Amino acid sequence: MRKVLYYFLILPIFVSAQINESDTLKVKASLSLTGFYQGGNVETVIFRAKTDVSFNPKKNWVFKNQNSYVYQEFGKNKADEDILSLNFLYFHPERKIYPFALGFASTNYRREIDYRYLLGAGVSIKILKKEADFLNLSLSSEYEQTRFSKTDFNYTEYNGSQSISTLRGTVWVNGRYSLVKEKMILTHESYVQPSLMQANNYRWQADVGLEFPVWKHLNFKTNYRHTFESIVIENQKQQDQFLTFGFVVKSY
Repeated sequence: MRKVLYYFLILPIFVSAQINESDTLKVKASLSLTGFYQGGNVETVIFRAKTDVSFNPKKNWVFKNQNSYVYQEFGKNKADEDILSLNFLYFHPERKIYPFALGFASTNYRREIDYRYLLGAGVSIKILKKEADFLNLSLSSEYEQTRFSKTDFNYTEYNGSQSISTLRGTVWVNGRYSLVKEKMILTHESYVQPSLMQANNYRWQADVGLEFPVWKHLNFKTNYRHTFESIVIENQKQQDQFLTFGFVVKSY
């Protein structure tokens, strides 16, 4: 296992692409794997994996599934082990405005979240669609339940219970743009997710990537992700930031 992780240190590979539900291909899939291993005085292990699958279960329907796994270990002590599953079902995504249903499930070792799930629905609007480039705006509402491993939070009104349930409203924006005559590709995927019941309960995430084509099916990529969550276990930070580098391999 360590040899595999060390190989990812030398050559981090992202077998991935941002899948757009309105694409005409019936099945699209991607896989990303990155890792890091350091031995010596302080042993460090980092491993990340992500899958992305999109297919048509029925005419004019598109199901999109995104799963990710993160594991980190420092000095033989586990620092992170997160699982995230995002599931969307789009109806008539070939139209300019189309509805969708969603279901999410996740865990977060670092934030001491035993589990979290969301169920909801919304509508997506195509702001831009030109060949491979696109810009989508989506609005949705979800029921969410989160179970934490502790009962003391940074906002004391939530103390005493491991579970927090709420209704959320979400604004999503995602897009892809070819720049400088296809010599650079900008991708982004962001959301703002406030509670509709508690004013101090909200989160947001911004994910921005730049790709530089190397060969026909190979791009070099750098990606930056910034996350914020207002309600956290006492003495935890509300923000996390990630900067990664690698390659994008595409089969289409």
